[in-house]
Amino acid sequence: MLKGIDEISKTKKRLKIEIPADVVEGEIQKALREIQGKAKIPGFRPGKAPISIIEKKFGKDAENEVLEKLVSKYYDNAIKEAKIKPVLPPMAEDAIDIKRNEPLYFELIVETIPEIENLNYEDIEIEDIPIEVTDKDIDDVLQRLSKERGVYEPIEEPAQNEDLVVIDYTTDIGKEAKDYVYKLGAGPFPEAFSKAIEGRKKGETLSTEIDFPEDSIADFAGKKVNFQITIKEIKRRKDIPLDELPGELGFEDMEKLRNYVRESLEKAKKEQADDKKKIDILRKLLETYDFELPEGLVEMEIRRIADEYEKMGINVVEQMDKISEIAKRNIKAYLLLEIIGEKEGITVTEEDLKQEVMNIARKYSITPQGVVQYYMSKDGSLEALRNSVFEKKVFDILIQKAKTIKKEEVTQ
Repeated sequence: MLKGIDEISKTKKRLKIEIPADVVEGEIQKALREIQGKAKIPGFRPGKAPISIIEKKFGKDAENEVLEKLVSKYYDNAIKEAKIKPVLPPMAEDAIDIKRNEPLYFELIVETIPEIENLNYEDIEIEDIPIEVTDKDIDDVLQRLSKERGVYEPIEEPAQNEDLVVIDYTTDIGKEAKDYVYKLGAGPFPEAFSKAIEGRKKGETLSTEIDFPEDSIADFAGKKVNFQITIKEIKRRKDIPLDELPGELGFEDMEKLRNYVRESLEKAKKEQADDKKKIDILRKLLETYDFELPEGLVEMEIRRIADEYEKMGINVVEQMDKISEIAKRNIKAYLLLEIIGEKEGITVTEEDLKQEVMNIARKYSITPQGVVQYYMSKDGSLEALRNSVFEKKVFDILIQKAKTIKKEEVTQ
């Protein structure tokens, strides 16, 4: 039972918990009897060894099992009684040990979500962003699709940027290639390589010296290389005629294709507008409210960001002030959304998770199983996905409660 609470800080509490001696001893005896039923002791039939022998041999195992069970159970009861919401697992300042036939007393340090005084998230001013799709927007998409769906065809004209060329080459460093397909202007060779070929025709040979930077492809990195090149073929992409595009994309006619493009653009623009609204709302909340942050959460976030920086080859020591600032902002934003979500009674159901998995699968053209496997391999659970859905629900409410006004009237 909860014997008392010490407030160490606004986000840190010390819970004082005591479990009666008879409860502890009862659980130990229960654990010993369970062990007795399964234990194989020489000289005794299974389950028939005296409890005194079981206790002598397995007593410490039983105590450890009971300790773990009771500490977890009474901790859960204590935080419910204290009406606090931990943000991290509790920490014991001292070792917790069972002393037979004595009450089990222990203290746990718990970091909790802070209270935010006078929190108000209604009528936050956000910009009214019109969702408008013009005929020109649709035409631009159709032109791009016509180009992207085009096929490369052999030509006899001089090569130009974005053409595919099939070449043979030799070099003065012993590297050579046959039937090498290269897209002019696209790399991985330096731009000078493409420029040397531009304007040349099929069947031509040429020599050129190319200076490769240190971070270029492995064979040529940091070297000045002389190339002897023979152009064997030039191919240029031919756009699909617009009137053939509906059939190519599986639409009955141009009207249905245009309607689909319009709906897709409207959806994308709405998502962009909502993203901007979310950023503006969160920025204003962060600027308006200041509160103590749980140290443990900030330290975890600092470690996470530092790990990302290290993977990118960034000097963590030099960037520690920046990392700490970003971590505090991230945790502050997380807590604000958690507190608002709790006030609004937001929950994430299994159906919500299934729907989000389907949405992601459709967006990235992968299977739902692939989405689940990605999150499981990355985090070992679907908790990150659950948090994402929770945040979306919170932002939906914040946008609903916001005050939408014209751009020139928005208070910064």
